[in-house]
Amino acid sequence: MKKLFLVAMTMLVALSMSAQNDKTCNKKCDMKNEKKCEKECCQKTRSASFLYEKDLKWEDAEPGVQRQIMGYDGQLMVVKVKFEKGAIGKPHRHYHTQATYVASGKFELTIDGEKKILSAGDGYYVAPDVLHGAVCLEAGVLIDTFSPMRADFLGKK
Repeated sequence: MKKLFLVAMTMLVALSMSAQNDKTCNKKCDMKNEKKCEKECCQKTRSASFLYEKDLKWEDAEPGVQRQIMGYDGQLMVVKVKFEKGAIGKPHRHYHTQATYVASGKFELTIDGEKKILSAGDGYYVAPDVLHGAVCLEAGVLIDTFSPMRADFLGKK
C-alpha cells in the first residue's frame, strides 16, 4: 500500500510540473517574476509547487476530524486527514475517484456496504458515487487523493 501513496505523490509532482510549464491565466504572467505569477495567477487552479506542513492550516471537517490540503490542480488533490479516536467520517458519496493511504492509526472503513479494518500501511479505493465512511478505532492519519480535485474543499477556511 505504500506503493499507492508513492504513485499518488508521483502523479501530483508530474501534474505540478506540467502546470508549471503552462503559465496561462486571466492575467498576463511575467515569466521573469515566477513567484508573482504563482501568487496572482496559478493559485486559482493549482496549489503552490512547494507546501510546508508548518505553514498549512488545519480545517475542521467533522467533530474530531481535521484536514490539510497538501497539493492540487484541476486533475488531482492530496489531502491529509487527522482523526481522533472515536471520530466518524460520516457516510457520504461524491463524484470524485478516491484512493487513500492509511499513514497511521486504525480505521473501520465501510465502502458500498462492505466493512473492513485497516491499519497503517493499508489503503483503499472508492469509485465515483459510491457510499463510504470511516470510524477511527485508534487515532491516526489518512492521506486522501481525489481526481478530479475537490473544489468544495477550497472555499472552506
